Amino acid sequence: MQVGITPMPRSRRRVRLHRMLDRVRGPTPSAGGETEAANQMVWDGERRGHYEVWYLTCNHRESRSGFWIRYTLESPLVGHGEPYAQLWFAYFDRDDPSASFAINRRFPIAALRAEARPFSVRIGESHLGHDAMRGELAGAGHQVRWDLRWQPATELHHHLPRVMYRGGGLGETTVLSPNLSVPILGTIEVDGRVLEFTGESGGQTHVWGRKHAFRWAWAHCTEFTGPNAAAFEALTVRLRRRGRTLPPLTILTLYLDGEVHDFTGFRFPLTGRTTGLIDTARYAFTARRGALRIRGEIRCRPQDMVVATYHDPDGDPSYCANTEVGDLWLRVERRVAGGWETRAELFADATAHFEIGTRERDPAILRAHQAVDDEPAQGGR
Repeated sequence: MQVGITPMPRSRRRVRLHRMLDRVRGPTPSAGGETEAANQMVWDGERRGHYEVWYLTCNHRESRSGFWIRYTLESPLVGHGEPYAQLWFAYFDRDDPSASFAINRRFPIAALRAEARPFSVRIGESHLGHDAMRGELAGAGHQVRWDLRWQPATELHHHLPRVMYRGGGLGETTVLSPNLSVPILGTIEVDGRVLEFTGESGGQTHVWGRKHAFRWAWAHCTEFTGPNAAAFEALTVRLRRRGRTLPPLTILTLYLDGEVHDFTGFRFPLTGRTTGLIDTARYAFTARRGALRIRGEIRCRPQDMVVATYHDPDGDPSYCANTEVGDLWLRVERRVAGGWETRAELFADATAHFEIGTRERDPAILRAHQAVDDEPAQGGR
């Protein structure tokens, strides 16, 4: 059953969600500057063996479309090429997947400029700040522009156990969301069609490290149907050590109607209290603590995904199948005498974001991110 009787208007639910996240996100207090500091570039401009990513995902609900915009840098180990920056843009059309596409362009590292305060990353003429992003790409018959802004969040979302953030990140990859759920304003132009954002929820995340996981799945959703104010984030990773692939580790967090259900500690995956199941265009998960259980699944059609090929700083490739127009169901249950009782059930229709990363490309996902030069698009201006 769904909690509540009369659905709350979507605009009011967004405001409620953003206020709720600022109130309950994480136990570490923040004066507002912490989230901006979490976006600052980690790379020192020289170190080899480093990659770094800032990405935004969002949905335009009226058109049932989704977007994935990434600003990245790569500093390969010596012998694996020179450092470079890259812009990535993906457009997903849920109702007409044949219209979906993804393009990216590589830039020399000299085109990358970064500032700490105010936070700023520029790649060529495209800019990312803590509260806005503007840019454009053209090629492969497409031309896109984005001009978006948001009120920054005042609290960080920590995807990983807190100990993993010591010393700038203890693991091979570190991830933080300075803006887990913020109302997006502005426009995205896709091949001459202008889509206006009037408060749809978006999420902005910062990732850096030395190497991607051997296999992973990620899920994110802040746009649910029904009356609930909710935000969900999940991650399942499999690491490889000395030629052995380790068991999967699953961590997740659900913010729901003023409460936070946090399963990011190591004790949850290590004791089997969280699980993740990864398959083509499907990611299922469970989490249990005491009398509380969360179960869910996110899925889409294979044609709703696009494969981005990443290269680790040591040259190893990985293949990331991503969509921003997935479906999600999520059930929150409490133990009662005789079994489990459903306390809340959440659904997302074409507004759930997820990706599956592997070391071998999934042959069922046909659409690939296309590398382009800065060429005029057909019919573009």
